[in-house]
Amino acid sequence: MYIIPAIDILDKKVVRLKEGDYKQVTKYDVTLEEMIEKYQSNGTNFIHIIDLNGAKNDFSNQSYLFDVIKKTDMKVQYGGGIRNIEKVKELIGSGIHRVIVGTQAITNPTFLDELSKEICGKHQCSNQVVVAIDVLNEVIKYSGWMESSPIKLLDYVDKCLSLGFFRFLCTDIDKDGKLGGAGIQLYEKLLDHSPFIKLIASGGVSSMKDVEKLNQLNIESCVVGKAIYEGHITIDEIKNWNLESLISI
Repeated sequence: MYIIPAIDILDKKVVRLKEGDYKQVTKYDVTLEEMIEKYQSNGTNFIHIIDLNGAKNDFSNQSYLFDVIKKTDMKVQYGGGIRNIEKVKELIGSGIHRVIVGTQAITNPTFLDELSKEICGKHQCSNQVVVAIDVLNEVIKYSGWMESSPIKLLDYVDKCLSLGFFRFLCTDIDKDGKLGGAGIQLYEKLLDHSPFIKLIASGGVSSMKDVEKLNQLNIESCVVGKAIYEGHITIDEIKNWNLESLISI
């Protein structure tokens, strides 16, 4: 299992939210550029960047984010505000390693089908497109976690799999930003249903012990954010863990 450091951006600032609540925001006195440089200089070559403004249909961050991302040779997993197939293709074409789709995949019944046809004819869907599943008490949330979907969790997973999407970023909202431990039960439920999916766990990781617990499951990678900023997990620990991991991402 691989650890992917997370950088969440709100109003061009590095932040973390608690339970996805935009009113419960912690701002950090560091820029996106500084965080990228910090990770890169310490041997980390993969980062996870989320545009929190974009997630709620505010695209004021995008030009800034794209300018910064274009200047790095790190692998970037990017999400937030990706509302059409052309944007997915543009991001992949500009060198983004993986694009995360969430709200549009939930609200537009034909989006994933069209995306599958557009992208998977040349490459495997799971290698370039990550489907975000943000879950609160087994209810899928979208639009910055402000709206609830009537689609059942496992039914949605099955739909994605049928279209060739095998990589999922699953965030347990109840755990997110609390440093209280990862959503093991949620991930077990998903993996019991579909053992072969490529699962990226997100939310609640507070220490390397949590990472070790996730590693015992068949999870491909985990996203870690607040635990780094609050000093619970060091960049050296991430580097050493990832170097020991034999998983190629």
